[in-house]
Amino acid sequence: MKRFFLLLTFISILFSNAQNKTAYKISYSKIYNGNPIDTENPILAFVTVEQCLITSQDIWTQKANFPFEQTVVYPKSGEFVKLSNLSLDKIISTKDTASLAKQEFKITNEFKSILGYKCQKAETVINSNHIDIWFTTQLKANGGPTILGQTLGVVLEMNRNNNYVITASKIEKEKKFSPLLYNEKQLVDNLTYNDLVWKSRFITIPVFEDELIRFSDEAKSNDSILRFANGTIILKKIKFPELKKGSQIFVDLKEQSNGDAYDRTGSVFAIPQDKPISFLNGLQEGAKALPVYTNGNEKEYQGVVATTEYSPLVELMRFFTPFGIHQYNHIALKDKEWYDAVYYREEISELRSFLSEKELWIGCFIGNYDKGGHKVSLNVTIHQEETEVLGYTEILPLFNTTNVMEMASQNYGTMFNSEKGLMVQFKLHKNIENAVLRYIVTGHGGWENGDEFVPKENTILLDGKKVHSIIPWRQDCGSYRLFNPASGNFTNGLSSSDYSRSNWCPGTVTNPYYISLGNLSEGEHTLQVQIPQGEPEGGSFSAWNISGILLGN
Repeated sequence: MKRFFLLLTFISILFSNAQNKTAYKISYSKIYNGNPIDTENPILAFVTVEQCLITSQDIWTQKANFPFEQTVVYPKSGEFVKLSNLSLDKIISTKDTASLAKQEFKITNEFKSILGYKCQKAETVINSNHIDIWFTTQLKANGGPTILGQTLGVVLEMNRNNNYVITASKIEKEKKFSPLLYNEKQLVDNLTYNDLVWKSRFITIPVFEDELIRFSDEAKSNDSILRFANGTIILKKIKFPELKKGSQIFVDLKEQSNGDAYDRTGSVFAIPQDKPISFLNGLQEGAKALPVYTNGNEKEYQGVVATTEYSPLVELMRFFTPFGIHQYNHIALKDKEWYDAVYYREEISELRSFLSEKELWIGCFIGNYDKGGHKVSLNVTIHQEETEVLGYTEILPLFNTTNVMEMASQNYGTMFNSEKGLMVQFKLHKNIENAVLRYIVTGHGGWENGDEFVPKENTILLDGKKVHSIIPWRQDCGSYRLFNPASGNFTNGLSSSDYSRSNWCPGTVTNPYYISLGNLSEGEHTLQVQIPQGEPEGGSFSAWNISGILLGN
């Protein structure tokens, strides 16, 4: 009832002219590659001598979901107004006085009949799209299903690239139609309008805004954001709404140097709290509070594998900072104009069922020992689709060797210097179909023979049998040179940021691999990762940051 009242109010504002006019109500069908689409919701155009209202059947019958948009065109003056209902109680509009006048058409000598009206063809090209407009002057008015071609007459058909056609299917007379007026108080500039309409189409969950991740004993927690490991970890509790099967979920991160000149490992993660011990215990009590993994090399690795009492971090996104973006943009090189920030964006829809309706600690880590450190902003966006995307119902975190608590004495992932490598045992309480391992891997060891710069084969074994092997390697690092003002330049003509690396580049996201494990039966299983880790040289050593999540149905 409230929505109906709002729409009546909206219509009363627009239909404020007391004199009723005769209008043509034109229904338009949409055809894509020869097939009718959206047949229950045709485009509607109400055409009078003064103006054309472009709307749809769902909007006109009050069935449309928010946001929805209508357009009022004034062909004679060359103006049009777009009106958008963003929500139940928010309507905005914007006026354009130039676009109609700028439209250029080639009028041809081709004619055809549409619904009994003689139509002439006009041609134009917009953004590399060839568009044919079929218009008639017999209706003594101007209008159409879009703003395109309304200065010519009434557009009864529009053909884009011969694969998308909007064509009139019915023309009716509306004897009591009031010319529409827009509300000046709702007007915003076009850029603001487009931005507000775009943002209204999805949900944005803000997590961090311009927060510092730095190594400093001055980094303190507050009521909303917790800081750990001398300020190199920030943490915030986030409530996720219900994420329906068609939801696509993205992580957005913006990063700038606030003092640190080097490329650093970063991770956006969620803390599972489904078992007696969580990573939060380690953050609050120290790494000693986390379960220990050993591989026989006399080292202890805290909190890296799942146990019956503990679930490791769920890594949402692995990223790498560039060399000093923003803070060191004063370093001048000819023909190099540095970017001011790096933006990382990654889809995480496969983790939908893990996030849906959960209240979770979401964290961001950047390993650095700089007091200025890095500045980050982080959002999660949720976009609804009609079809299911990556709809895994079973999500089981297995391992994560990224030493997020590096600055609080958590050991590096050097467990791959033995045949055992990393091994995790897990128990399934029911059969899993089409199981997949979501595997993120990056190699580290930043000297000539370190694993950062040496390709190494990763081998995955399930229950003692090899199921997959891959050499994770990135050869496109030079594509991101303009993110890296402080990258060192060498005598061979290369910059440090140009060099190929073990599945990462300064200034990029590292995408997961999805490794098929087949159908898994209920009961105990073992998953193992083997990597021929390089030997230390002096004070330098190699390490591997890997995270793995079992996905299935």
